[in-house]
Order: sequence, then C-alpha cells, then structure tokens
Amino acid sequence: MQPDQILLTVIILAPIALVFANRLRMDIAALSIAAALGLCQLAGWGLLGPTATPSDAVKAISGFSQPVIITLISLFILTQALEKSGFTRWIANQLIRLSGSNVSLFIFLFTFTTALLSLVMNNLAAGALVLPAAMEVSRRTGIKPAKLLIPIAYGSLLGGAATYFTTANIIASDLLQSAVPPQRALNILDFTPTGGLIAIAGIIFLGLFGDRLLPDREPSEEQTLARLSGKELEDSYQLKERLWEAGVKPSSPLIGQTLRQANIGSDWGISVAAIRREAREIMMPAPDEVIQARDALILVGREEKISPLARLGLEITPGSHLGYLTQQGIHFTEVILSPHSKAQGHSLKQIDFNGQFGLTVVALKRSARNYRTYVGDIPLQNGDSLLCIGTEEKIKLLNRSRDFLVFEPHPGDEPIQYRKAILSVSLILAAITASIAGVPVYLSMLAAALTAMVSGLVAVEEAYDSIEWQAVFLIAGMYAASIAMVQTGLAGLVGSAMIKMVQPMGFLGLAAGAYLLTAILTQFMGGQISALVT
Repeated sequence: MQPDQILLTVIILAPIALVFANRLRMDIAALSIAAALGLCQLAGWGLLGPTATPSDAVKAISGFSQPVIITLISLFILTQALEKSGFTRWIANQLIRLSGSNVSLFIFLFTFTTALLSLVMNNLAAGALVLPAAMEVSRRTGIKPAKLLIPIAYGSLLGGAATYFTTANIIASDLLQSAVPPQRALNILDFTPTGGLIAIAGIIFLGLFGDRLLPDREPSEEQTLARLSGKELEDSYQLKERLWEAGVKPSSPLIGQTLRQANIGSDWGISVAAIRREAREIMMPAPDEVIQARDALILVGREEKISPLARLGLEITPGSHLGYLTQQGIHFTEVILSPHSKAQGHSLKQIDFNGQFGLTVVALKRSARNYRTYVGDIPLQNGDSLLCIGTEEKIKLLNRSRDFLVFEPHPGDEPIQYRKAILSVSLILAAITASIAGVPVYLSMLAAALTAMVSGLVAVEEAYDSIEWQAVFLIAGMYAASIAMVQTGLAGLVGSAMIKMVQPMGFLGLAAGAYLLTAILTQFMGGQISALVT
C-alpha cells in the first residue's frame, strides 16, 4: 500500500473503531472523516484530488450536494405527510381487522406491509411508519413486541432490495455517475426483478416460520411504559360522566359573544371542550371564538351547574351520544407542573392559562380524584395533572414553557384525515410515475415534497422536524470517503484483490463476490456506508 492509502485507511478506520467502542456516534464519525480528508488535502496530501490542488478540499463536503441527499430529505417530508394524515393508523386498523389474534398472520402482514411501503419510500421511513401500528397491535392483542418489530425490520430491508428508494441503492446509482468513465444512472425499476424475488421469498419464509423462530421475550419495564391514547385519557379522567351538549337557540343572548365574553367558565365553572358547527364539524375553540346561532357547545361539568344554562337560551342534552371526542378530531394532551413551576399555589385563572397558551383545561387529576367543575379556581399543586384540549400549535407553545411538562398522547385513536391521506399517497405515486417516465428521482421527489408543504399537508416546521438529520450527515460525510478511495487507488486495490479471487467463476462470480463483500461489511457498518466503501 502507498502512504496515501495507508493514511486514508487510518482516517476511515479510526473513527469507525470509536463507533464500535460506543465512544462516537456514526454521523459524527462520518463528518470527522470528511473534515480530516479536507484538511489533509489542504495540507498537500492528494486524498481528494491532485496533490497541488488545495482547492479540492471542498470535495470533503461535496456529499451535501449529491442528489441522494435531496431525495432522502424529500422522502422524509412525504413520510411525515402520510403519518400526519393518519395513514399509519389506517394500516394498523386494517391489520387488526384482518388478523384477529393470529400471530403468524400478523408477522406476514407486517413484513409484507413494510416491504410494500419500502418500495415507494426510504426503508428507514417505512419502518418508522409501521412501527407505531405494531406497538398498537401489541398493546391491544398482547403479542410480544419482538414478534412484530423484527418482521418490520426485515420487511423494510426486503422491500428496499426491490426498489430504488433504499438509501444504499440511491447511493449506488449516484456513484455510477461519478465513476471513471461515468456510467448510466440506475432506473427506478432496475432493482425490481432480482430484489422482488428476494423480497417475495423472504416474506413467505417469515410468514411460515416466523412465529417459531422469532424471540418471544417479555419487553423490559421501560418498553412497557407506553403513552396513553386520547380515548384512554378520556377514560382516565372520567370525562364521559360530565359531558353535555348545549344547542344555541336563535333567541340566545350568547349569540355574537366570544367564549371569553360569555364567561361560561368563570361564572358557572364549566369548560367548553368543543363546538359543533355547520355540517356537523366539530372544532376546538379559542377564547375569542364567536358563538353563533345553532352552534352546539360541548360542555364538561356537573349537572347542577349545567342545568341553569337553559335560561341563557341553550338546549341541554346529555353527551353520552357523542362517544369519544378524540375520535371526532379533538386533540387532548396531558400536562403536569414542572418541579420548580411558578404556577404552584396559583389557579389557572390567576396565571391566565387559557389566555397565555390558548388551551382549555377540562379536567384536573389530584391523587385518585378527578375535578371537572371549577377547574380554573383550584390552586395547583405538585403532582397535579391537567387534561387539556387545543391545537398542535398551541400545545407546542405550552411545551416551550418552563412551568409545565407536556405528555403528548398516542395518536392511535385520532380520526384519519382521508382527504389528506389520499393527497399524500397521490403525491408519492405521482412522483414515482414521473420517475419511471424519465424525470430524475431527486427532482420528482423534491417537487412532491414542496407540494406537500405548499398545500398545507405538512407545515414547514414539521417538515424540518421530520428529517432524520443523522442519516443525512452520515451519508454526506461518508461520500468524501468514497471519493478518496477512488482518488488514492484504494478502491482499485480492494477491487483487484476481489477480482483475483472470483475471476475463475466469471461475471457471476464477480457479482457474487461484490455481494458477499458488501454483506460482510454490513455486519459492521450501515448499508449506506457499505455501498460507499465498496
């Protein structure tokens, strides 16, 4: 080996060794490799370009400009659109309906579903989409989580083998274009004939033998601590017992007043949880929401406090017919006081909780007792938990407060937004169709992701939050390593050694050798890095 090849080997292996020793994160290791390569090029070592070209140090960050990065970011955003619309909850509901309590059928369906999703999105995103559904099924049926989560991992890999959208496959396509001489990029369906057969065989195998081969271990205590769903929160705070519907008559003096001006909460100790308006639409009201004729106010409070409201032109009926508010689009969240909260000893009215955060507190739990009337007048104590109603934006505002800790519920019971789900799926299918027709994948996916943001399927802040930046930095950082391996001849050295071993077996042996080498490397590093190294 030449000195530059030895230096490159040290630069790559030293951070990876720290990763194996749990001293360094893989994304930090990748960025460290890129930085070291750039500094060496600047110092005169020809790792990223000729020795006399310090300007080639910029190639250390060239991975961030590669199409794979844009494709991945776009896929994460589109995945967020699917998850936000309730598409994953729909999948969970369908799987439970089809499988009942048959473990083998669950294993088969989760493997198949994840593989199917991996055909149209990054396998990491596909696994993340199905994971909540698996935990929901485990929670409802008592099936051990390992029986369902391992098939999801396998399914994402099996489906990824048959499509372009797996990170390693996208990287391989990009590397072909940067080869010497440049090669034609892979098509979106080039992986399907071989990878499709592998996926089918793997799915069938897991369906037939998974129940016997997969571990049946009990989850740890930490793993059993699951978030309560909206329905479970309503049951925990016994909300149904204090739920009422109050129709606003055309003669009511409340018409034209805001909820704050109506003083229903301060005068009667009652919470307005929601408003049902035209077309039976139910909404979470802000304090400045104006009461209209024929509105139906969803109220929480004791009967003796609710009944006198009839004199205000309200037609009162028990809310038992309403069912769970969560399933009608009302977003609940649970809040507790932080250890050194300034709100301790003060009531919600005194701190103007509703005015500050735009959230309605419908119940307070203290020890084993629930309070659902005059909640705003009760001085808060450490250990109190509040059941709040409000939009996601308002809850994020509360989350930034130092006085309260927010526990988001599990979204399993929330309604599916069919229009948004259909639009999200349509965007992904349109992007795939455009890619098959010849549009570069990174452009079609970027256009679909931008459409999702512009149309409101995903808010810009949600889009940023949805991106797995660790994966982005990992791939961008390791891209410089692949450039250096080609530049120094290390890639050719490894390739020549492999060719000598498999040359007697012809082209099939060469393909098998590359496959086995990558498979061995994948045991020690991510598939994305294996693709970059080999």
